[in-house]
This record gives sequence, structure tokens and C-alpha cells, in this order.
Amino acid sequence: MSDIQLWTTIFVVGTFAVYIYVAYISRVSDTKGFYVAGGGIPAPANGAAIAADWMSAASFISMAGIIALAGNGYGGTAYLMGWTGGYVLLAMLLAPYLRKFGKYTVPDFVGDRYNETARMVAVVCAIVVSLTYVTGQMAGVGVVFSRFLEVDTRIGVLIGMAIVFFYAVLGGMKGITWTQVCQYSVLIVAYLIPAFAVSQKLTGIPVPQIGFGQILGELEALQAELGFSSYLDALVGSSQMNLFLLTATLMFGTAGLPHVIVRFYTAKNVRAARVSALWALFFIALLYTTAPTVAAFAKFNILGSSQAGTLADQNWFEKWASVGLITGADGGAITDVNGNGAIDFMGSAANEVLINNDILVLASPEIGGLPAPIVGLVAAGGLAAALSTASGLLLVISSSVANDVYAKRLRPQATEKQQLMVARVAMGVAVLFAGYLGINPPGFAAQVVALAFGFGAATFFPILVLGIFWKKCTAAGAASGMLVGLIVTAAYFIWTLPAESAWFFLGKDPIFDIAPVGFGFVGMMLNFIVTITVSQFTKKPSAIMQELVEEIRYPGRTDLVAKHAEE
Repeated sequence: MSDIQLWTTIFVVGTFAVYIYVAYISRVSDTKGFYVAGGGIPAPANGAAIAADWMSAASFISMAGIIALAGNGYGGTAYLMGWTGGYVLLAMLLAPYLRKFGKYTVPDFVGDRYNETARMVAVVCAIVVSLTYVTGQMAGVGVVFSRFLEVDTRIGVLIGMAIVFFYAVLGGMKGITWTQVCQYSVLIVAYLIPAFAVSQKLTGIPVPQIGFGQILGELEALQAELGFSSYLDALVGSSQMNLFLLTATLMFGTAGLPHVIVRFYTAKNVRAARVSALWALFFIALLYTTAPTVAAFAKFNILGSSQAGTLADQNWFEKWASVGLITGADGGAITDVNGNGAIDFMGSAANEVLINNDILVLASPEIGGLPAPIVGLVAAGGLAAALSTASGLLLVISSSVANDVYAKRLRPQATEKQQLMVARVAMGVAVLFAGYLGINPPGFAAQVVALAFGFGAATFFPILVLGIFWKKCTAAGAASGMLVGLIVTAAYFIWTLPAESAWFFLGKDPIFDIAPVGFGFVGMMLNFIVTITVSQFTKKPSAIMQELVEEIRYPGRTDLVAKHAEE
């Protein structure tokens, strides 16, 4: 066993043991504890849990790789702008009002605000969004295990499934919340320590956000020398329209993600929900302001090695190539095409290697020449990021089935014990399905996650905003809008995504050159149009519901709001 494998095993086993222990001592026996952790999580802890839920494998594993390798640095910032801007939108525009409304899940809000038909449509949308999102998390788990423990990707996904199943089923939202507090601690330490160390090594400045400025000029010159396009130029490899659509889709999709929204129900009250959002923004900013520095430092080291002709001689390169995440430029075997005795990583036709976006953060300690314990810590951080988000997503699926379908529709007289059993069985089925998708993902982690944001934007954001701010939005309008947004967006994904990704994708040319990852914004606008139009010609909500919608937007807690929240 190599030093890296040894330290990875130590950190992974140690952190998994902590997660299981925390879930065990946080186990629940009632539905309120299972769905919303009893609604009593302190704001700082809730903020850390929200951040862990939010910063998925896409944020931890893929985002820096997209910034560094997918086009140029500027193009990758769409993910930074969209995800962070969307969280601010969610925290300020939706979360406090949804918390004041007092329901367990997004479909629960939809069913109460509109009607039972709209609730069932929302359940379908929540499951589609969550399963698409969890695919990226499980794929990330497989990447970590396959490289650092040299375990087959499928075995790695199965291990991740088993761990998530144990602590999510045992503790529900309460167990997941306190486990996510631990996972946030692991992932942020694992992200920051290598960034500090590499910044000190390259620039002599230990704060990466400051060292970043110094290295950018050198990286820009190195890219030009090797034939890459400018790292800082706008709109390299992407149109202005698609950059806007992607940023908007990620932003509005963030505000429509059911697993993040439900986090605000775990706060004690509306004020605590707002304070939780403030803490979460602080915790998220620690990673999101560091990601561009990790991207620049890692790419600088890679290009420096390529320039010296030593890229393929490095241990990290060989290891990642052995698990198929570094390939030849055509996706096949790595070969010295030009016969110069080196493997060239260039921005021209002479490029001989393709580095997967997902490896950049995980490989950055090795690329930067850091010791094995830090490499193992980063692996544990990547798993923490993937598992924390996966557990929240699986709980959305579980609660949607148990609370919104079983308890509210099929068997209203069901006991709490029966509801918990259904919730746990639903979570088990969701874990199995997520594992299958993780073994056979339609793209790299951040790309799959971007599709989930497209579904979130196209389905939930319009009917949540209109449900809060337009008292005359009708049930028929909401149901119609969600269906149109879901069907049109799904159809576009099926039409445009590469055919080799899955048997049902067609790989056709995009319509009006709109990239699939940005189409969620189009689906969202169609949702708004359909919801508003249909609402003009269908039965308006009851007078009491219209009064309630008015009152949840104002400070204080009226008798009507208090009575509704307790029902």
C-alpha cells in the first residue's frame, strides 16, 4: 500500500466512522425529526449544514477544473456567478417566506398553496431534480475511490451508497443535519489547506486569494507560449448568449432546488432562517473565493511541467491515466504523436492529452508536490462534499414519497411509525437508483449537476415566486407551468445531449445554438408565461388563502399565519 493509499484510508475510515456515530446519536422516531430535524437546529450549525448540502461534488471536485480546463478561466466563472448569485436570491427572496408558511417540503408548500394535483406534479419534479443531481454526487464518489484507493468505480459507488443509506435512514433530517456539520468541517479544511500550501510554495504568499493575483500574469504568459487562448479574455469558446443562459439557469435553478429550500425549515423560526442564510453565505464564500485560485495554481503547475517535457513522467499523471481520467486528445490512448519524446499539453493541434475536469482539485496536492497526508485529506473532503449533498437529495425523494404521496394522498390516517417506514423504504429505493446512475453517469459531475439546476429553474422557481408574491396565481396555472417547464426542458436535454451518454439521448444539433446546460432559463420563462396565462382564466384561490399569501410577506406573525403553520 502506497503512502497516499494509507493516508486516504485513514482519513476516509476516520471520517466515515464519525458520520455514522453522529447519525446514531441523532436518530429519530417521529416524522418531524425525520423531515425537518424537529425545526430546532441552531443558526450557525444550520448554516454549516446548508453549506455542506449546497457545496456538492460539483463545487468541490469539478468547479475548479471547469474554470481551469473547460475553455478558459473567464468562461468557467459562469458557475461561480450563477451558484453564488442564486443562493443570495434564494436566501433573500424565497426562504424566509417559505419558512413562515410552515410546511415540510416544496411539494408540501405547493399542495397547500395550490391543490393536490399541483402537489403530485411537484412530487414528480422534485424526484426528477433530485435524481439528476444525486447522479453527479455518486459519480464523484466513484472518482475518489477509483483513484486514491484503487478500487473499481462501481465498488466505490456501492461503498458510498451504503454509508449514505445508513446515516440518512437512521437519523433522517436530524442525523443528516449534524452529519453535514461534520462534513462541512472536513471538506472546507481539505479544500483550504492545499490551497494555502500551494500558494505559499508558488508565490511566497500563504493567502491564496492574494497569491492568485501574482500568479495570473505568469499563467497568462505561459498559456500564450504553449498555444492556449488567453486565460482572462471574455467569451472564449462560448457565445455571450450561452454564457448568460448558463449563469441565469444556475442562478434561478439554485433558488428552486428542493433539498436546499427544505434546509430553512430546520431553523427554529423565520429570524433563525435568515441568520442561517447569513452563516451559510459566509461558509460558502470560504470555498467559492478559493476555487479560482486552485484552478490557476494547478493549471500553472501542469503547464510548467508540460513546458519542461516532464508531464507524463510525473506520478500523479500516471495514476490518473491508469483510471481513465487522463487520455489522449481524441479520448483514446496517450501517444507521442509528434515524436518529440514528450507528452504535450498545448492549446494547439499538437495537443496530445485530455485531462478530465473532475481530477483537478483531487490531483492538485500531488501536482503541487504536497505530502501524502494532504492528498488523503483532499480525498476525504471530496467524499464529504458528495455524500453531504447526496443525503439531502435522497431525503427530498424520501419525504416527497412518504409525506406528500403516502400520508397526504394514499393513506391520510397512517401513523407516524408507518410514515417513517415508508420514508425509509423510499430512501432505500432512491439510493439503489442513484447508485446505478452514479455508475453510469451522463457526463462529468458538474455537467450533470448543471442539468439538475436546469430542471430546478424550469419547474419550481416560477411557481414558488408566484405562489408567494401573486395571491391570484391558481392551482391550474401552477400545475400547467411546472409540466410545461419539465417536459420542454427534458425534451431539449434528450434532443441535444451526446448520444453515447445514455441510450435515450439523441445527440442532435442545439436549436438556435442554445447549449443544453443553459436551456433551463428558457424552460423557466415558458413556465412563467404558461402559469400566468392559465391563471387568468381559471378558478382563483380561496379568500383565506389569498389573505394568507398577503400576510406571510409582512413582518410579525399574525393569527392566520400562526394557525396555518401549526396545521
